[in-house]
Amino acid sequence: MSGARILAVDDERATGEALSEILSRWGHRVETAIDGNDALKKAIEFRPDVVLSDLAMPQTDGLWLLRALKEDFPECPVVFLTGRGTVDAAVEAIRAGAYDFIEKPVDPARLKICIDRALEKKETLREVQGLRRRLKQIGPSDFLGQSMPMRRVFELIDKVAPSKASVAINGESGTGKEMVARSIHNLSTRRDKPFIAVNCASIPPTLMESEIFGHERGAFTGANQRRPGVFELAHGGTLFLDEVGEIPIELQAKLLRVLEESRLRRIGGKAEIEVDVRVLSSTNRDLKAEIKSGRFREDLFFRLNVFQITLPPLRDRREDVPLLAQFFVEKFNGDSGKHIAGLHPEALDLLKNYEWPGNIRELRNAVERAVILCDGDFIQRDHLPPDMAGRGPERQTFRLAYGLPLDLLEKEYIIGTLQRNGGNKARTAEILGVSEKTLYNKLNRYAAEARAKSEAGAFASPPTSSPEAAVGKA
Repeated sequence: MSGARILAVDDERATGEALSEILSRWGHRVETAIDGNDALKKAIEFRPDVVLSDLAMPQTDGLWLLRALKEDFPECPVVFLTGRGTVDAAVEAIRAGAYDFIEKPVDPARLKICIDRALEKKETLREVQGLRRRLKQIGPSDFLGQSMPMRRVFELIDKVAPSKASVAINGESGTGKEMVARSIHNLSTRRDKPFIAVNCASIPPTLMESEIFGHERGAFTGANQRRPGVFELAHGGTLFLDEVGEIPIELQAKLLRVLEESRLRRIGGKAEIEVDVRVLSSTNRDLKAEIKSGRFREDLFFRLNVFQITLPPLRDRREDVPLLAQFFVEKFNGDSGKHIAGLHPEALDLLKNYEWPGNIRELRNAVERAVILCDGDFIQRDHLPPDMAGRGPERQTFRLAYGLPLDLLEKEYIIGTLQRNGGNKARTAEILGVSEKTLYNKLNRYAAEARAKSEAGAFASPPTSSPEAAVGKA
């Protein structure tokens, strides 16, 4: 890395001149100083990228210079040159914030490596601070983006939010459909009223009518008390029906009637209840194909699709990855009490070039893991999930032992496919040829089996820690 500004400080002019010659030969611009005071004055005009200073000087020494530089140039790395008798002082300087130290006589190869790494750290810090400034401008939200596809999404949200129109939010699993729904609610006149989100794919079919419309006490076995449905809970506000395509055809007529008449009747109830609810919906299914197959009502489709917003997958908005990754670093720093500055350029390049089958959810999980593993200033490539590190072509197979019962064989195959797709349940269900509801039911059953087992570690499913987490973070 050449072309940097380096301030070389040594009370012996011959040493300063020798350092200047070596550094200039490597393509750097060099300024020299003879003590701490002289160095501080020249730093104000020269604005160095790195300061290379003798530690022991007769007037104002290196430690004095370090403290003075930290006030005016906190991002400037300081590398000290030390003699044999000043190693303890050099260690103290490292604790005070120096980047590194090199023992005299100086080995040019060691010096070059040290200077290059110091410059790399400063450049990385500069990029991190740029990301932090952008995050402050945007505000505290993981619904971020400055790419053209996301700017279009933000524009559509701004236009539709003040209206009363139903909005269909489309996109792959993990792209942030619920964040869009929350943004629409927060920008609407209903912002002070409830926002209720319900994932229809995670509700057992036998409970779906009760969950959506509510029930009266004694309406069915186990109905020990009156229970309002999500429409009543969202009265005056917004209801987000995620995976609306999973609602059984026999309930769709009742849902359509509520949307058209703003009235409902609980299961087992006699009186109708008025509800004022704006309905937003999403699905990974092709509802037009569902209509042709008779699994979804066309009139309900048109009632829900008054306005459409389609979210781009993360692989189509790669320029947003650094901003999102930095946001998650800051978030998990706060959760863990760490002070990681950001991602090393190699780690960031890896994230930008990854395909992201699990979209933003997978990015969030990857950064959370990296923050847990990182003990330094920057997240390195090795802190990221192994499957992401590009250490050869992606495997399309995984091993299963002979002699497994068929139900266990199915379980291993489902979990393995879910792992391979970064926790993306919609993609996994499509590959397996089952509905998302079927996949959710199986994962719920595996979770219940895991809880019933006494031994630890009976079931694991990276990148989420368990099937409970896999279902719960949908």
